[in-house]
Amino acid sequence: MNKYISILFCTILAMFTTVAPANAQVKVKDLVDIEGVRGNDLVGYGLVIGLDGSGDTIRNSPYTEEALSNLLERLGVNIQGSDFRPNNVAAVIVTASLPPFARVGSRIDINVSSIGDAKNLAGGTLVMTPLNAADGNVYAVAQGSVLISGFKAEGAGASITEGVPTSGTIPGGARIEKEIRFDFDAMRSIRLALRAPDFTTAARIESIINTKFGRPMARMMDSGTVELNLAGLKRSPASILASIENYTLTPSQKAKVVIDQRSGTIVLGTNVKVSAVAIAKGNLSITIAEAPQVSQPNPFAPGETMSVPRTSIDVRDGEVGNIAMIRSNVTLPDLVAGLNALGVSPREMIDILKTMKTAGALHAELVLQ
Repeated sequence: MNKYISILFCTILAMFTTVAPANAQVKVKDLVDIEGVRGNDLVGYGLVIGLDGSGDTIRNSPYTEEALSNLLERLGVNIQGSDFRPNNVAAVIVTASLPPFARVGSRIDINVSSIGDAKNLAGGTLVMTPLNAADGNVYAVAQGSVLISGFKAEGAGASITEGVPTSGTIPGGARIEKEIRFDFDAMRSIRLALRAPDFTTAARIESIINTKFGRPMARMMDSGTVELNLAGLKRSPASILASIENYTLTPSQKAKVVIDQRSGTIVLGTNVKVSAVAIAKGNLSITIAEAPQVSQPNPFAPGETMSVPRTSIDVRDGEVGNIAMIRSNVTLPDLVAGLNALGVSPREMIDILKTMKTAGALHAELVLQ
């Protein structure tokens, strides 16, 4: 049987073509980040109120009581000396990202996450919370109703939780109160940072920019940086970048195979090559069974009862002829397609690819996760 499978395997590989498909054209904006055009992280500490008894317990979260007391005192409510034990309030951390060139009055989305022992934030409202950047200044103020994607339901003897009910979002929940000063219009030199550094891709970006503008305004500094010289141009930097980011080119990709061993997922590129190699997948099965027997003397005869071991070993090996010869210059997608046609499981395919890499027949970077 294996002999016929080997012949079928070689026939399938012989039918595969080695012509690589045309590479897709990608915009420059999808390959690079622009110097100075970046967001800034914001964080704040606040309170979510209006929970249906699913808030923090004051005994385990004393900071919630302190923050609520300070809030009420600022609003003119004195609760000193009173027995204040609410269970509909939760302390939360609010996070957001301030986008580049954001202006005062604009709104941004925020994330809300509980830091106490609250069980559910559904139906809660975030009270006005200032959001600080790394420099300690307040750049936005957040407030609004929290949206939760998960839920939790429980009864006397069982409970069920779907998603994360202690974390939620508020779309447009923060209003920008302060801008980050950055005079982009005054820049006369801008650097483009490649997200996946590669000398070939950087050279292609340099070439297409200089060709489109008809002058050597772009210069490749290294595999991850292309510098633009805007001196002498009458157009604004924003207008120039609006044109450059829509230029299309074919990026160069490394030959790489990514394997997730936990899920058995294999992701590979079309430019991965395989040298001539022979593959044999063994089918050896060894079964060992223990069946001890008891030996005892006849009644009233001298001697003692003993346990005599009895072991049976069954060895089954696959038939001869299960070696597949892979011809040279076959691409890895062709190889994987052939293995799939033979019914090879993802786990077995991972073992084959790792062994081929060790043998030097797989010409690609093998990334194991």
